[in-house]
Amino acid sequence: MEEKFKVKLGYAPTRRSVFSRDDAIKYKFLIMEKMTAMNIEFVDLEWLNDEGLLYDAVDAEKVAVYFKSQNVDAIFVPHCNFGNEEAVSKLAKIMDKPVLLWGPRDEYPIADYSRLRDSQCGLFATSKVMTRFGVPFSYIENCRIEEPIFEEGLDRFISAACIVKNFRNMKIGQIGTRPTSFMSVMCNEGELLEKFGIQVIPVSLIDISNSMSGIQKSYAAKIEEDVSEVKARLQCDFSDETLIKMISLKYAMKEWAEKESLSAIAIQCWDAFQDITGIMPCFANSELTMEGIPVVCETDICGAVTAVIAQSAVRGKTPIFFADVTVRHPENDNAELLWHCGSFPLSLKKESSEARLSSHYVLDSKCPGVNEWEIKGGEITIARFDGVNGLYSMLAAKGKGVEGPRNRGTYVWVEFKNWPALEKKIIYGPYIHHVAGVHANIIPAMEEALKFLPVITPDFVD
Repeated sequence: MEEKFKVKLGYAPTRRSVFSRDDAIKYKFLIMEKMTAMNIEFVDLEWLNDEGLLYDAVDAEKVAVYFKSQNVDAIFVPHCNFGNEEAVSKLAKIMDKPVLLWGPRDEYPIADYSRLRDSQCGLFATSKVMTRFGVPFSYIENCRIEEPIFEEGLDRFISAACIVKNFRNMKIGQIGTRPTSFMSVMCNEGELLEKFGIQVIPVSLIDISNSMSGIQKSYAAKIEEDVSEVKARLQCDFSDETLIKMISLKYAMKEWAEKESLSAIAIQCWDAFQDITGIMPCFANSELTMEGIPVVCETDICGAVTAVIAQSAVRGKTPIFFADVTVRHPENDNAELLWHCGSFPLSLKKESSEARLSSHYVLDSKCPGVNEWEIKGGEITIARFDGVNGLYSMLAAKGKGVEGPRNRGTYVWVEFKNWPALEKKIIYGPYIHHVAGVHANIIPAMEEALKFLPVITPDFVD
């Protein structure tokens, strides 16, 4: 797994002295065993005291210093008995990282009718104090470790923490300016930096073209191998010279992305690009997106931000696809065509669909480099981060892939629960026709993540 999709938890189990110390220690280890079985990376408090538990508020700063030294991305605070709300809240306030609260459900009272933990009661106390401290948090409802809701909740929180981690460190590469006629993709670069810390790193089309020329020489042997590999997996009638240009563009963008530590790229894909290079960038966009570097069309910076969020929500387990919300299904009132010229990753292709590399069928240039295939259906979420007048929100809706008419380019038909409601949200904005799609239900993870990104308003259809 790539480093950007890894989430390291600071594990801070807590207790209070008036409840069972031994039961708290028992549950501390049970939770550690569960996290290990789930392949969750975490650092614990075994160094703090002879219990490995946070029970004294004076230790909060010490724990925070340690967690920061270990570069934890989020904090998990199970209340192994009632817990210490002061210590937990101080730790969370200092850390400024996503925080997850949970406590194991109590069993029957013991033989003398007393209770060992009262974890749920402690969660009520901690949540109130966290609110007083102005610290956002997530929680899993009071349940037993072996119940599915615990594992699901922990996994969802880790996805949310991955979103927050990548959002707070986001750098978007911008290749060229936006197409003149696409006023809809305009964004406020200064505001993205001021509000969210999102950096936009620009480069000109000429610079990328020059890099392509250099790469054709320095990567000659590798590109020759790639030409044969592309011919083996895609139907195409282009010359090797044309394929070399397409592959060189991929390496030029990848080299630049790695040099600048970019989260995603937004490219001016037409028409100036064709005037300079003689190719469409769709093939290269598709390949890089498949490799975990989302490349979005028409210099859509907010679209690139959305792509990073969607990719982080699935922790890189499947690539995103960047789509136009295009036309309604001719027969299904709740289905919509998600399409783009040719940027969808090949790894998402529907098994029965042909895979073709062709020339553009709309633009006058008719330049080569456009992919054509239908991608698979199944569960799909679409999302859009955008803003206007200084207010930002996140649109999301889940649907499922359905059958529909064949199209050119890369596409999938998706049926939503209530398309007219979703259409109305897009119309009234602040959204446009571009969305990031992903084959998963990422709405729960985004809902969790936005608790820690409060300047973004959730706008979920489902």
